[in-house]
Amino acid sequence: MIYKLLGKSGLRVSELALGAMGFGAEWVFGQTRDQSKAIFDAYVNAGGNFIDTSINYQNGASEKFVGEFVASERDAFVIATKYSFSRRTGDPNASGNARKNMMASVETSLKRLRTDYIDLYYLHAWDAMTPVDEVMRGLDDLVRQGKVLYIAISDTPAWVVAMANVMAELRGWSRFVGLQLRYSLADRAAERDLIPMSRALEISVLPWSVLGAGVLTGKYLENAETQGRARNYDVPQKNLDIARTVVEVAQEAGLTTSQVAIAWVLAQQDPRSAPLIPILGASSVRQLTDNMGALDVKLSQAHMERLNTVSNIDLGFPHDFLMGDDINKYMFAGIQDKIVNHRR
Repeated sequence: MIYKLLGKSGLRVSELALGAMGFGAEWVFGQTRDQSKAIFDAYVNAGGNFIDTSINYQNGASEKFVGEFVASERDAFVIATKYSFSRRTGDPNASGNARKNMMASVETSLKRLRTDYIDLYYLHAWDAMTPVDEVMRGLDDLVRQGKVLYIAISDTPAWVVAMANVMAELRGWSRFVGLQLRYSLADRAAERDLIPMSRALEISVLPWSVLGAGVLTGKYLENAETQGRARNYDVPQKNLDIARTVVEVAQEAGLTTSQVAIAWVLAQQDPRSAPLIPILGASSVRQLTDNMGALDVKLSQAHMERLNTVSNIDLGFPHDFLMGDDINKYMFAGIQDKIVNHRR
């Protein structure tokens, strides 16, 4: 792998992150300690240095495994973990974005990870309760204390992220350098506001669920019994159509469906903006190796057009309005075709 700068920072991370949500066997899915170590070793041997976990993954087992695996060469790794989700059932202050949960969570994660600092600390999901300035000041305090080096955010509306980073810039606080979001051929909603906002503010996008919860592998097309079901929710017909196209492209290009889906995400990188770095989870070394093979894939223009067409979404207002011929005629005095806009 090669290494890229994470957002508006000097932190160098590998071009694919390893998602450690499956490290542990405490949930209905996950891997044993030995299975997790094998996946970790395969990623590291491929040049990976960027590990993504969370305080709640596998009820804490994920952080413990990651801490054990990196212990002998801690400084060689970029460890990302998250806070916000519940640490203790029934306690109103043991979850959410507030400073009290933030401070207790970071101490818990530091102990599990066997380290005295976290490279990248995420707010895991927006609670719509905590003031933005409380979040940003609290995270900046952790940076100033040396417990956290950089901060990031996940699963949050674009307007909150933008307001938070502008506030941080004005007040001299640490700013978000990364944004995790759900993004794949099966779900391109992030293209409406989250991704454009990230590009404008030089925040790296870190997509999760790049295989669309497994839909894009084609496994739900195999027989009538499984078609239309994935993780106990209905798969929209459009996503099944997208999966069929992914299968067709994979067969024509001599690739696996996972490689096609991940290669499409990698192709969404805008060279004028901060790097896009997918987070790959895997249940086995074989699966991880197959997924990492997407780094060597460049889909043809014809294949990209087919994938783009079948997965296309309506951007909605105000985007469709602002791109319309009528508004552009008035906005640019009828000569928009003579104005070179490098920002669009």
